[in-house]
Amino acid sequence: MKALLQQWDGKSKADIEAIYQNTSAELAFVNDLILLLQQPELQKGASWLLKTHVDNGCVLSETESQEVLACLKHLGDWQAKLHILQIFHAIKISHEYKREVESFVRPLITDKNKFVRAWAYNGFYLLAKAYPEYRNEADEFIKMALRDEAASVKARIRNMLKSS
Repeated sequence: MKALLQQWDGKSKADIEAIYQNTSAELAFVNDLILLLQQPELQKGASWLLKTHVDNGCVLSETESQEVLACLKHLGDWQAKLHILQIFHAIKISHEYKREVESFVRPLITDKNKFVRAWAYNGFYLLAKAYPEYRNEADEFIKMALRDEAASVKARIRNMLKSS
């Protein structure tokens, strides 16, 4: 899979979908992706594949969830960050990693990319659902966002609130 991602141009959806189709049935698929998330030049593709796998019904084990959380500090590509934020609903945030999640999500709430910001609000909200000590702050972030953010960010937040 590493070789396939190295050959991918980072743009072709058809090519990344073909990589998914050709590799997703492998037993070590998720574990391989988690390892590839730690390599800056492969993060975008690996995170896309992981997100697609979750979107297609893959349930991450608790161990896999924790391994994904351990990779957060390695994520530099904005699209990789976005992909991981978009699957936060499928990741169990253990007590051991709650600070890492907070450190990952908090600065993304002010990211220049509105998609990243929108999903960062969602990530902080999910952290607050799991750990009530973040609840008041999450509520304040949501109030602020619904007042000040771009329409697309507000829409994401409203969808998040409806689904909870």
